Amino acid sequence: MELRHLRYFVAVAEERSFTRAAERLRVAQPPLSRQIQQLEAELGVGLIKRGSRPWTLTDAGQLVYEQAVQTIEKFESIPHVVRRFQEAKRARIGIGFVASTLYGYLPEVIRSYRAARPEVELNLLELTTFEQAAALKEGRIDVGFGRIPMEDSALRHQLLRNEPLVVAVPSGHALATRELPVRLGDLTDETVIVYPKHPRPSYADRVLSLFHAAGVKPTAVMEIKELQAALGLVAAGIGCCPVPASVQTLRRDKVVYRPLDEPDATAPIIMSSRWDDKSPEIKLILRLIKDIYAREGITFGK
Repeated sequence: MELRHLRYFVAVAEERSFTRAAERLRVAQPPLSRQIQQLEAELGVGLIKRGSRPWTLTDAGQLVYEQAVQTIEKFESIPHVVRRFQEAKRARIGIGFVASTLYGYLPEVIRSYRAARPEVELNLLELTTFEQAAALKEGRIDVGFGRIPMEDSALRHQLLRNEPLVVAVPSGHALATRELPVRLGDLTDETVIVYPKHPRPSYADRVLSLFHAAGVKPTAVMEIKELQAALGLVAAGIGCCPVPASVQTLRRDKVVYRPLDEPDATAPIIMSSRWDDKSPEIKLILRLIKDIYAREGITFGK
């Protein structure tokens, strides 16, 4: 008995017609009939009551049909089972990140990690800092790179660096060509653009707290959903936008980046993982970051 015999018999049983079964199987009817006869001969029982109109299955035929359906289903599931088995064996790691970290050294960290662990499957997800916390606890990611300090006993947080802020100003703005660095007080008469608008707290709150601490109240504050839109408004001459210094790598027409001369004008980059996660992959990522920072002359953790 071969699987072919069972497939043919199931088609005949379900179609209740050799003609329709042959069409379904895309075979000629005479060979199909011979295959069913061979199956009956091997089993030593009749499977079809051929004298009835419409014909029906014998009791033995009904039993064979039920068993044949289960056998075929199990056979066809083998590739899926093997695929799931292989996927379960494959090492993988999930990395969450806020968009602005992509303009810094995170892409280099990812490239270095892939070179060191080519067999590991990477799953990258853009998530806010607080979305990363939830994803870590749920196991959807294993490490996150965010901007907002937070306290959570279930998570381990490592300050990688405090990145200086710069101010994105329209290219025709007076501050664009001034030799001296920009102070927050220079933005008193400006519309200050901050992002993201939601969810809060966020990087936007970090920027607004700097103005508040300096006693500076801008003419207006415009809250925008994301970085690209904020820079688009800067290019349109709508206002100025404090951004992490690494964003300067994003060259945009009509936008000039100016250094911000304020001692606390920084945006932290924080790496988060589960407190009980002792994975060597987390340690490897942290080591790669330290190596890159050392090569670039960046002090780790400050």
